[in-house]
Amino acid sequence: MSSFSASSLSSQNNKPYSLQELEQRDHFIHRHIGPSETDIADMLDILGMSSLDDLINKVVPDSIRMSGDLNLPDSRTETEVLDALRNMANRNQVAKSMIGMGYHSTILPGVIQRNLLENPGWYTAYTPYQPEISQGRLEALLNFQQMIIDLTGMDIANASLLDEATAAAESMTFCKRVSRSKSMRFFVADDCHPQSIDVLKTRAEPMGFELVCGNLQEQLENPDFDLFGALIQYPGTFGDIHDIEILIEKWHESGTIISVATDPMSLVLLKPPGELGADVVFGSTQRFGVPMGFGGPHAAFFAAREKYLRNIPGRIIGVSVDRRGKTALRMALQTREQHIRREKATSNICTAQALLAVIASSYAVYHGPDGLKIIAQRIHRLTNILAEGLKQLGFSVDNSHFFDTITFSLGEKRDSIYESALEEGINLRKIGTEKLGINLDEATSTEDITTLWQVFAGDKKQLSIKELDSHFMDESNYSGIPKNLRRF
Repeated sequence: MSSFSASSLSSQNNKPYSLQELEQRDHFIHRHIGPSETDIADMLDILGMSSLDDLINKVVPDSIRMSGDLNLPDSRTETEVLDALRNMANRNQVAKSMIGMGYHSTILPGVIQRNLLENPGWYTAYTPYQPEISQGRLEALLNFQQMIIDLTGMDIANASLLDEATAAAESMTFCKRVSRSKSMRFFVADDCHPQSIDVLKTRAEPMGFELVCGNLQEQLENPDFDLFGALIQYPGTFGDIHDIEILIEKWHESGTIISVATDPMSLVLLKPPGELGADVVFGSTQRFGVPMGFGGPHAAFFAAREKYLRNIPGRIIGVSVDRRGKTALRMALQTREQHIRREKATSNICTAQALLAVIASSYAVYHGPDGLKIIAQRIHRLTNILAEGLKQLGFSVDNSHFFDTITFSLGEKRDSIYESALEEGINLRKIGTEKLGINLDEATSTEDITTLWQVFAGDKKQLSIKELDSHFMDESNYSGIPKNLRRF
């Protein structure tokens, strides 16, 4: 940055400027385009050119140049552009999302938002190739790994991946790497999130895999054993919680490697997939304090059995010692990645969502185990209250067991109920032609429950949240999660 003084002011170019040139008073161009007019003139002089147009005429062939002027409006200042963008954004109609599918409203503690998410010391940091100056970030990522290990019941976890859908694709290729089966078939349950199934299809085609998308209940009754791997969503995208332990045992007998997609908030209350026999567990940590952000970015997690350590995609933070014998953290395993192994890498997604993983781990540390349990119990209690209230209003819930998502078969009423919810500022999930799905989260209020009852049935019957809450205080009425699949 050049220095400023009274003498330098008097020596500035005194040529007259047009109003449009004077409007560039906020120096947006100077902040983003390094060379000044003097710098440009000096460089042109060295090249023997009289102007930028002269340079372009000699460098860019006429055959690829556009003739004529661009039809552009007058330029605007940065302040004017920001005002225009804010006005556009304010025209958005913001609705409460109850769609689910791995995306949830969340409450980010202010101390995390101010000191981490909005802190350039955290959000501009790149890969910690120099552990000497990255101990704080490495510790936060180590916390992330331990959080995932505790929730999933697995032996090891990596320091995050891009998102749940790409983690699903990584799990499929992982299963093939560690499987001894000669089969090229991979089963995916049809109640996995649709975006995950789409990415699996994209990844399977060039790999030569046959993707078998089928009903999980049919597999429970009659398993397909000609598979190298299988993917199950737990809980499913429509809310169902299946007891998958027996099916996993049967698949293991044939050498099938089992991958389980899951929601970390549900695992606060549910039996961990690791205890059910899963070989790999993955999902998204978005609902641990990370805003939805129009679909991303969000940090995925990936956990596995220790025997598969060297086949896990991504990076793993490890505890070591420095030359003085003091505890130090470093990236213990990263040789699997493309910047070292190129085409032989086990994962070619080099970027982990480090900032978002730090936010998620900090959210867990902030609330602690007891705080997370309270959040999960509240979400589940509200889901039970909503479901029971709608039953009393004459609607049938499709799910036998659920955590935070319920599905209804509504027939011809579906579209009118959906539109009524939209008028109340609530987005529900359309499923097929006759069903609606409702997902609750930590930002759901009791007023939202009352609004949903009115959307479904109008004011024909008044329901009391307090009475229904008392009903579920009785353990015998606690029907959302089956006893054998409860963590506590």
